[in-house]
Amino acid sequence: MGEILDKIEKPNDIKELEKDELRPLAKEIRRFLVQKISHTGGHLASNLGVVELTMALHLCCNLPEDKIVWDVGHQSYTHKILTGRKDGFDHLRQFGGMSGFPKQSESDCDAFDTGHSSTSISVALGMAKARDLRGEDRKIFAVIGDGALSGGMAFEAMNNAARLKSNMVIVLNDNQMSISKNVGGMSSYLGKIRTNGNYTELKEEVENALSKLPHLGDKLTSRIRGFKDLVKRVLIPGMLFEDMGLTYIGPIDGHNIQQMVTAFESASKVKEAVIVHVCTRKGKGYRPAEQNPSYFHGVSPFNLKDGSSRKTVESAQTYTDIFSETMLETAAERNDIVAVSAAMPSGTGLTGMAEKYPKQFFDVGIAEEHAVTFAAGMAAGGLKPVVAIYSTFLQRAYDQILHDVCIGKMPVVFAVDRAGLVGSDGETHQGIFDLAYLRSMPNLTVMAPKNGWELKQMMLFALAQNGPVAVRYPRGEAWTGLQDHKQEIAMGQAEWICSGQETALLAVGSMVETAMWVREKLKAQDQKVTVINMRFVKPIDVNVLEQLKEKHSRVVTLEEGVFNGGFGEAVSAWYEETPMKVMNIALPDQFIEHGSVRELKEKYGLDPEGITKKILSWQQDRKA
Repeated sequence: MGEILDKIEKPNDIKELEKDELRPLAKEIRRFLVQKISHTGGHLASNLGVVELTMALHLCCNLPEDKIVWDVGHQSYTHKILTGRKDGFDHLRQFGGMSGFPKQSESDCDAFDTGHSSTSISVALGMAKARDLRGEDRKIFAVIGDGALSGGMAFEAMNNAARLKSNMVIVLNDNQMSISKNVGGMSSYLGKIRTNGNYTELKEEVENALSKLPHLGDKLTSRIRGFKDLVKRVLIPGMLFEDMGLTYIGPIDGHNIQQMVTAFESASKVKEAVIVHVCTRKGKGYRPAEQNPSYFHGVSPFNLKDGSSRKTVESAQTYTDIFSETMLETAAERNDIVAVSAAMPSGTGLTGMAEKYPKQFFDVGIAEEHAVTFAAGMAAGGLKPVVAIYSTFLQRAYDQILHDVCIGKMPVVFAVDRAGLVGSDGETHQGIFDLAYLRSMPNLTVMAPKNGWELKQMMLFALAQNGPVAVRYPRGEAWTGLQDHKQEIAMGQAEWICSGQETALLAVGSMVETAMWVREKLKAQDQKVTVINMRFVKPIDVNVLEQLKEKHSRVVTLEEGVFNGGFGEAVSAWYEETPMKVMNIALPDQFIEHGSVRELKEKYGLDPEGITKKILSWQQDRKA
């Protein structure tokens, strides 16, 4: 480990260090992070960038009494180290191990559970109001990145924070990145502040000169306050934050601990909301991460020497790869096809669109709500928008899908990536709610492919429709099974894969592969079961449900999502007035922790073995 790092065993231990130990500690923390994450994987670049920032906050705070709210939270690794959790990094983001995000259940130093962006200022403001009403005395910090600041919720919170008559400190961690390079007006605005040293230099010169005038300094300072504000607006266009009513400090070096400590302590004494603008470098201290911060944002285990992945290179296509290829092919043929990303062109497979067809690609930043309504506007203008967003992040645009797309039957296609269990990011990132919340929306068609070939066909089908369509698909390698089953896709029609009797397996998307394994296991029990690839979650193929009544007495639904409001619940409701017995295999009504997809499926009984046991037990109970 490290000589100084070994002294950190519990919260606030950093305050016992000598000043000359702080810089070496920062180096030891970076070395520790790189070594541990190279084995477990995790969010590296963002954490390397905030080492000194986190140290400065801990030097100013008394934890857990004071509160630090981390926006998104994937950059909280140093915070975890400084609060006595360094031993947990051996099992970071692994099943049963330490989370990669703040968790109140893990430590009372984690002020709030986070995972999505642009929430920290709202949370911190709420905490400040609670503190004031309860008559408490504590510091409250919100740490938000410049990428997250592009989210509309952050602006709503800042607007409200301007009315605060007590202290709260917003730390703007400006590294010019979210996951990919930042885009939009806020990014340009912060760039102007970063590069304009005129105001800072003039301010320092004036303050130095005034301090040398006996008895007059304070009076003159008060009189030129109005002039100072005018100078700000001339030299730094807009002064957005102060115009909103927030006191602004910065920009300051986010790798200079003493500068930040001074700024944070000064900001904590102001009886209003203060924003401290801190400039950091994503990936600092590890050259591969500095050179490619997007790749090292969330990385799998890698080789320390050069940062190369430890995983064997996979030649198989992912679902995201197939989506990307389909978009490029259709964009080459149709100039009305446009793609929309919310700050994740690489993760959603839209980098190719951005490079080959830049006029047909739009990255709106971390602003999922805007992305959806922006797409609705383009659809109303005669274009064919495809909004590619991870399932967990699409939740944030629920009202926009319902109100701005579905009511007007706008022909927007939602490419819902990372649907189902996604693994090590845990509760905030599992894509297990989309089937339930999308199925509830009138006018929306919801589909899920069984394999890579079907994903392409579903995208082409969706692009040919005159109303909204959502196509949800999982993370990772595309299944190549059932290649001989290539039935043309027609609205609301399921695909009959295997014929049997008594028991029918109705599977959605990724669960078709699982259903085929379950069929083999039941075959070993002398059962010949039917397998149906449902394809459509909405509308459900009621003709198939009717046909199953002829030779079947039992139906088992399989979906990689929650039961409440999902596909299985719809099937159960349809069969309610019939003799058909229905068993629903789905995830329970709870948030699912981090762990590998395999481990989570085993725990919750969504693997072939677990499903087979459930079916056999259910059949036995029915006989009894």
